[in-house]
Amino acid sequence: MTDGPFTPAVGMVDRLDSKGFGPSQEDYDFAEAYLAPGDLDPAWAARLADPERRARREALAAERKARDWPAISQYREANEALAGQPTDVVFIGDSLTEFWSVAQPDLFTGGIVNRGISGQTSPQILLRFMADVIALRPWAVHIWCGGNDMAGNTGPSMVQDYKNNILAMTVLAQAHGIRVILGALTPFNVVSWKPAVGDLSARTAELNAWQTALCAERGFVRADYFSVLAGPDGLMKPEFHRDGVHPTRAGYAVLRPVAEASIARALG
Repeated sequence: MTDGPFTPAVGMVDRLDSKGFGPSQEDYDFAEAYLAPGDLDPAWAARLADPERRARREALAAERKARDWPAISQYREANEALAGQPTDVVFIGDSLTEFWSVAQPDLFTGGIVNRGISGQTSPQILLRFMADVIALRPWAVHIWCGGNDMAGNTGPSMVQDYKNNILAMTVLAQAHGIRVILGALTPFNVVSWKPAVGDLSARTAELNAWQTALCAERGFVRADYFSVLAGPDGLMKPEFHRDGVHPTRAGYAVLRPVAEASIARALG
């Protein structure tokens, strides 16, 4: 009960739309520029370094977090549009998943759905798992995240926190008869947006070893993206990235056969 006019933006409401969420045209343009072969356009480097642009994006991020921390709103209308339609696999994760739709849009057709959101950590992905995965009733889910947890995008956390979030997602999936594909963390060293966290190579290896053991123990399908991207030094091969974290189109080209083989095993 309220004493005055109902204010939809405050408290629990009957309906929230996706307004204000999702990638902008600028985000799409940057993704295309990043994924393309050759050197990054110098104009983009200058734009990324612009303090006014950075301040606007930080303000937008703060506004989104205050309104909807896990961004459950982002795919609300898209999920409603899929109601009653057959879904084979939902890919859920962070920017590596979201960028994949730009790099290879034809992959996400015929029952394969992308539900990646850039910058997200495992607790945020867990909170939208019911809305973005379970509600679509897929045969399988492709879970791929962890880099932003290591970088501390939503604050510091423990290794066990990450493990608990992954475990919770897999339990939810299995409880609804959904088969699980776990994507290996890609080769991480340092993250450009938070260099203070230091070298993440050892942590990446630790989390990947845990994921591999979990898949073996519980019968999940393992999508080993690390092996196809890593060079002899354990870092991502230069021809597959620009920033040491996000694959380019060339990187996604070597990831796709791994993903497709994993889907075939999960659905087979």
